[in-house]
Amino acid sequence: MTFTNRFKLSAMMFLEFFIWGGWFVNLGTYLIKNFKSSGSEVGAAYLTQSIGAIVAPFIIGLIADRFFSAQKILGVLHLLGGLLLWRASTSEGFTAFYPNILIYMILYMPTLALVNSVAFRQMDNPQKQFPPIRVLGTLGWIFAGFLVSWLSWDKLGSESALVNTFKMSGTASLILGVLSFTLPATPPVKKGQQVSVGDILGLDAIGLLKNKSYLFFFIASVAICIPLAFYYGFANVYLQDAGVKGSTITQSLGQVSETVFMLCIPFFFVRLGVKKMLAIGMLAWVVRYVLFAYGNGDTNYWMLLGGIVLHGICYDFFFVTGQIYTDNLAGEKFKSSAQGFITLATYGVGMLIGSILSGKVYDSNIAADGAINWQSIWLVPAAIAAVVLVLFLLLFKDKKHVETQPGVNAEDAEIVL
Repeated sequence: MTFTNRFKLSAMMFLEFFIWGGWFVNLGTYLIKNFKSSGSEVGAAYLTQSIGAIVAPFIIGLIADRFFSAQKILGVLHLLGGLLLWRASTSEGFTAFYPNILIYMILYMPTLALVNSVAFRQMDNPQKQFPPIRVLGTLGWIFAGFLVSWLSWDKLGSESALVNTFKMSGTASLILGVLSFTLPATPPVKKGQQVSVGDILGLDAIGLLKNKSYLFFFIASVAICIPLAFYYGFANVYLQDAGVKGSTITQSLGQVSETVFMLCIPFFFVRLGVKKMLAIGMLAWVVRYVLFAYGNGDTNYWMLLGGIVLHGICYDFFFVTGQIYTDNLAGEKFKSSAQGFITLATYGVGMLIGSILSGKVYDSNIAADGAINWQSIWLVPAAIAAVVLVLFLLLFKDKKHVETQPGVNAEDAEIVL
């Protein structure tokens, strides 16, 4: 791969996640402060991610894989997305804001697969070449958080400055849209082939559920995404309410942690095996939310930081380990469809349920004077994660696939923020 292509692909990854991290982290805070939105409305806004995740396979499977080059579709989606984010920034209420974000997420979520497709197609040794390029995406997300806090857009008590996050991300989306048309050609790989709905949704891999242990893992994966939705939707709102200055960059410590623990996965995988790795990941969810429940911005500030830093274990030990376990169990024939199937179930179904539930829990814990009972809110996802952990430990007994196969390592798994 030439230096020019490496540079373009790195810039693509940086901007892809800079765009998402620039506005997504503060979405709940923005809606509550600027529009006085309810928790259910915040949940509905984050639910657009799930809708986008459900629709994304159809855009990729029906269009990108069959008719048009991936880099051109990427460019069109980001140009349209940039305009939608700017339009969202001009909305004067939730009713006007929501359709823009809904359509935007339907357009954005497919780009997560498209950037990977464009990158992988230019590589002759993805195991070595992909991680250094993909890590630029994590840095892009972190840098977006740094800018938001450095420019004081997330300043405590501010009501209007967060609107700039949509303008910033919208501008970056327009830049990436233009850049995409200069990326290396990535023509469709299934041109002229017939593709079924089952192929698109990864339903070919549904036979994996006949394995009882994988079935329990699959159910646990969907269920653990419910607590995840609480974090995405209300962590930044909580940090602001707790008086944390620079809440956005503080929350980005979670992505730093994710990067560090990603590098540790090969070491732990060989020594612990799948079941212990998955269990540790779920236990981290329980501990994280307990820390949030009893932490504060004063004497127990360390608890807030601890809950954020645990993001690396929460995500990497469960989701990335689960991706590797799925890959090992599926075999060569169903590798791609199996990954698509589990992604649809988690970020589609699991996050959708979690977004709805988290909003209702938030609303039910607001007192008449406006005070928020955060302890009660965070103990709900802690309890859900604890129940999932106990059931998983009791029911998951797959002895055949508990250890990594030779050659499997963290570089084979996609890092998702």
